[in-house]
Amino acid sequence: MVMREVGIVKWYDSSEGSGYIARKKGEDVYVNHSAVRSGQGAGPLREGAAVEFTVLEDGEGPTAHDVVILR
Repeated sequence: MVMREVGIVKWYDSSEGSGYIARKKGEDVYVNHSAVRSGQGAGPLREGAAVEFTVLEDGEGPTAHDVVILR
Protein backbone atom coordinates (compact mmCIF):
# COMPACT_ATOMS: atom_id res chain seq x y z
CA MET A 1 0.00 0.00 0.00
CA VAL A 2 1.36 3.41 -0.98
CA MET A 3 1.37 5.96 1.83
CA ARG A 4 0.13 9.47 1.06
CA GLU A 5 1.89 12.49 2.51
CA VAL A 6 0.85 16.07 3.15
CA GLY A 7 3.15 18.99 2.38
CA ILE A 8 3.33 22.62 1.32
CA VAL A 9 4.32 23.87 -2.13
CA LYS A 10 7.65 25.52 -1.33
CA TRP A 11 8.44 26.85 -4.78
CA TYR A 12 6.60 26.63 -8.10
CA ASP A 13 7.36 28.15 -11.51
CA SER A 14 4.12 28.21 -13.51
CA SER A 15 5.95 28.97 -16.77
CA GLU A 16 8.09 25.83 -16.34
CA GLY A 17 5.28 23.81 -14.76
CA SER A 18 7.48 22.46 -12.00
CA GLY A 19 8.63 23.11 -8.46
CA TYR A 20 9.17 21.57 -5.04
CA ILE A 21 7.00 20.44 -2.16
CA ALA A 22 8.28 20.68 1.43
CA ARG A 23 7.59 17.48 3.33
CA LYS A 24 7.04 17.19 7.07
CA LYS A 25 9.91 14.68 7.18
CA GLY A 26 12.70 14.19 4.69
CA GLU A 27 13.98 16.14 1.74
CA ASP A 28 11.87 18.30 -0.54
CA VAL A 29 10.06 16.53 -3.38
CA TYR A 30 10.12 17.57 -7.04
CA VAL A 31 6.67 18.13 -8.59
CA ASN A 32 5.65 18.52 -12.23
CA HIS A 33 2.28 19.96 -13.29
CA SER A 34 1.40 16.65 -14.94
CA ALA A 35 1.34 14.97 -11.49
CA VAL A 36 -1.56 17.15 -10.28
CA ARG A 37 -5.01 15.54 -10.46
CA SER A 38 -7.17 17.41 -12.94
CA GLY A 39 -10.78 18.39 -12.41
CA GLN A 40 -10.57 19.01 -8.70
CA GLY A 41 -11.50 22.68 -9.03
CA ALA A 42 -8.61 23.97 -6.93
CA GLY A 43 -6.75 25.55 -9.85
CA PRO A 44 -3.01 25.39 -10.56
CA LEU A 45 -0.30 24.81 -7.97
CA ARG A 46 0.75 27.92 -6.06
CA GLU A 47 3.48 28.55 -3.52
CA GLY A 48 2.16 28.01 -0.01
CA ALA A 49 -0.65 25.65 -1.07
CA ALA A 50 -1.23 22.54 1.04
CA VAL A 51 -1.11 19.36 -1.02
CA GLU A 52 -1.47 15.61 -0.54
CA PHE A 53 0.65 13.29 -2.68
CA THR A 54 2.55 10.03 -3.04
CA VAL A 55 6.32 9.85 -3.49
CA LEU A 56 8.23 7.73 -5.97
CA GLU A 57 12.01 7.51 -5.92
CA ASP A 58 13.82 7.58 -9.24
CA GLY A 59 17.40 8.25 -10.33
CA GLU A 60 16.88 11.98 -9.87
CA GLY A 61 15.50 11.79 -6.31
CA PRO A 62 12.01 11.84 -4.78
CA THR A 63 9.19 12.89 -7.11
CA ALA A 64 5.58 13.72 -6.18
CA HIS A 65 2.79 11.83 -7.94
CA ASP A 66 -1.01 11.86 -7.74
CA VAL A 67 -0.96 15.37 -6.23
CA VAL A 68 -4.21 16.73 -4.76
CA ILE A 69 -4.50 20.40 -3.78
CA LEU A 70 -6.13 20.67 -0.36
CA ARG A 71 -8.63 23.42 0.37
